Amino acid sequence: MIHSGLRRIPWSILCCILILMGCGLAGIARGDELAGQGHYFQKQCVWILISLLALGGTILFPYRNLRGVSYPLFLGTLILLVAVFFIPAVNGSRRWIPLGFFKFQPSELAKITYILALAHYLMYRQNYRRIPGLIVPFILTCVPVFLILREPDLGTSLLFFPILFAMLFSAGARPRHLITIVMLGICTLPVLWLEMNPEQKSRIVALFTQQDGGELPKGDGYHLYQSKQMLALGGVWGSEIAGMPVDDPAAYHLPAGRTDFIFCLVGERFGIMGCLFALSVFIFLFFRGLQIATATREPFGRLVAVGIVTLLASQTIINTGMTVGLMPITGMTLPLMSYGGTSMLSTCLALGLLMNICMHPGYEMNAEPFRF
Repeated sequence: MIHSGLRRIPWSILCCILILMGCGLAGIARGDELAGQGHYFQKQCVWILISLLALGGTILFPYRNLRGVSYPLFLGTLILLVAVFFIPAVNGSRRWIPLGFFKFQPSELAKITYILALAHYLMYRQNYRRIPGLIVPFILTCVPVFLILREPDLGTSLLFFPILFAMLFSAGARPRHLITIVMLGICTLPVLWLEMNPEQKSRIVALFTQQDGGELPKGDGYHLYQSKQMLALGGVWGSEIAGMPVDDPAAYHLPAGRTDFIFCLVGERFGIMGCLFALSVFIFLFFRGLQIATATREPFGRLVAVGIVTLLASQTIINTGMTVGLMPITGMTLPLMSYGGTSMLSTCLALGLLMNICMHPGYEMNAEPFRF
């Protein structure tokens, strides 16, 4: 029986997870080396161990047991998102709840519980085949978006709308309904802009005002300038093989390098080839996730799988895009690679669910993939 269970584990996904964790650790170690201080590498090793244990626990029980508690779980995370506003701000942000030896970030967990709640709602066909039925998914999306935006956390708030669209598409929503969702999303942009603080607005402005050469930019423009410079310093093969091309320590200064800009540290250490390798592993991981969603006949599991893949793919695209000036700079981690306990733990929980769905694909007696 144990042998049968081991055979059902999607080992390809687990290998991708371990490879990306290794790439992240290499980047974090490089960041510690360039900074000349810090114990981020050792701390991340501890979080990786805890997260892998959580991943292992997640795949042990049938995921369908979460269906009945998806709404309470989502409501609980919304309460936690409200609770952060009663906690003193850290560096102008209210994103964390102190729990003694670490700080818990509710928005990371909210992404997973949102996917579970939305999948539970969309598994019934009558809920999304009519225009009034789209109001509930839109409200389910907007509530956490505005709470997270006021923390403020622009990056995390951007992830919910791609998940909504992808899950509606996977559920079989009519094209005109999907267009309606897109239009509603566009209509909320002015409101989102008004809800942004000056720092968030400056990051978006910096995206459209970036320039090469001239004086060294300040503020958010400096972050973007340094991120692109770190990638350029890595060259094709990186400092690990080719050595460091310049001796000026200031050239290697990268704010938030071990967290939001870990991709730049990997690029500096292993060059363009290292970046392409990491991206290829991400692409294969997402491809396997979509294969799992396609093979799953049980509607709740299929929608959860689509939501998880969309979440991680959107997060990867936004994070890597901001490092090269294609996306606004946001406080968003790169899945499985960036330093951060809550981020690593939530990502492993999500991937554990995906592996669980692969191991328990389920079936429907009806030929239709979603219930009436």
